[in-house]
Amino acid sequence: MKTMGRVRIPGAALLYFILVFGAGFLMGIIRVGFVEPRVGVRYAELLEMPVMLLVVILAARYSVRRFALENSVMSRLAAGLLALAMLLIAEFSLAAGLRNLDPAGYIASRDPVSGTVYLAMLGLFGLMPVILFRRRGKPSEDAALKNKSIRIPE
Repeated sequence: MKTMGRVRIPGAALLYFILVFGAGFLMGIIRVGFVEPRVGVRYAELLEMPVMLLVVILAARYSVRRFALENSVMSRLAAGLLALAMLLIAEFSLAAGLRNLDPAGYIASRDPVSGTVYLAMLGLFGLMPVILFRRRGKPSEDAALKNKSIRIPE
């Protein structure tokens, strides 16, 4: 079973990276082409963040389920950090190729406000598979929780 987990982690990380990077690439085209000219870089990037947060949540959930990652913090952390490494390599490669910027120059070129939110989003991206982690209780506890009804006082 350990071998299976080691095979699943890179697959889940790659799928997670592809889904989020692909969505980010499409959102970037929309942001730069249509939103930035109207509201400026800072506000365009800030408007994009909630959409990308939703993409990150959905992609993490789908990737973890698709590759049936073990329900452990370490498996999910490994997948999230591996996906983050792939994302940073892709981001820095694009910055170098398209804007002739090294990683430090790319980070320095970001808007101070939206760039800070972007860095926080990178952290969330790397940790999202763990954030979505749910400890599984004993079967009797799970059944008891499902059967409880919420009573609203009158």
